[in-house]
Amino acid sequence: MSGLRDILIARIVAQGPMTLADYMAECLLNPEHGYYATRDPLGAGGDFTTAPEISQMFGELLGLSLAQAWLDQGAPAPFTLAECGPGRGTLMADVLRATQAVPGFHDAAQVHLVEASATLRDVQRDTLQREGVVWVETVEDLPQQPLVLLANEFFDALPVRQFQRDGEGWRERCVGVRDGALTLGLTDRQQAPQLAHRLDDTRDGDIVESCRPAAHAAQGIGQRIAGHGGAALIVDYGDWRSLGDTVQAVRDHKAADPLADPGLADLTAHVDFEALARAAAPAAHTRLTAQGVFLERLGITPRAQNLSRGLRGAALESHIAAHRRLTHPQEMGTLFKVLGLYPEGASPPPGLEP
Repeated sequence: MSGLRDILIARIVAQGPMTLADYMAECLLNPEHGYYATRDPLGAGGDFTTAPEISQMFGELLGLSLAQAWLDQGAPAPFTLAECGPGRGTLMADVLRATQAVPGFHDAAQVHLVEASATLRDVQRDTLQREGVVWVETVEDLPQQPLVLLANEFFDALPVRQFQRDGEGWRERCVGVRDGALTLGLTDRQQAPQLAHRLDDTRDGDIVESCRPAAHAAQGIGQRIAGHGGAALIVDYGDWRSLGDTVQAVRDHKAADPLADPGLADLTAHVDFEALARAAAPAAHTRLTAQGVFLERLGITPRAQNLSRGLRGAALESHIAAHRRLTHPQEMGTLFKVLGLYPEGASPPPGLEP
């Protein structure tokens, strides 16, 4: 039984229903009972596995793509090498290893990790074993200088609000209490100016999600890249435009009820990449590209073949399975998408098209 459940029920009974975003924020970041505040959620012993934990190839190729973008812009120094939501630090470790031979890259890089969880910061410190790493709470805390940034499965964990179309207005889905259990309900109809552009492509009953923290983070990234140079690779599941209820819970690598055990399961929602691109302006953005296509353009198959030399038995089978999981359309290849940000007039990061 979740200790957070009773706290949230008491709060709702006293103050009324809470937005889905507030509910997600409490479930993930409550200092005492929040999911990310109390555990390392990754790997076989956690609740889910991300691409960097599947194979080193993922981080190597993303790192080299960003390093080339940095070189194409004249190798500005110093620059911020940042990752949002760095998990165990595996992705950044692979990036740093793969870019060791890029002239001047490490000397100019100032590594920053955007991480709110004290538990995960400790894990990242052990993984990287690198002096000079700076941890910050938000994108706004990053320096005002050229920015080279990775965000893999970061935006999907930011709390969303949900609005259901009702005529020319919207009713917000909120978390309330019924018969002693948490449940979803709807507010009265209201105007939502931020969703005015969605009246053209939705019908009554359609659900649209919005994420103010995601837009705020994208704005901070885009402002730095547009004003100072750099590039960003945003990798996540979602699509160009949000439609439908995509909030989901994962516990022990299995789907769970998002309202059943608050704080004990990971909560995520699909990313609205169009909203990120709009918020990141005036930075330019690439076409949204399937992860499998992106990795193949960067040469993941030749890299996989090279790494397979000398592997036998279970090790070879695991390596082949990792390549398939990252790239195959029925695995992560099309579910996950990649969006690149870069300065107007510069070349996009390799693997992506304008």
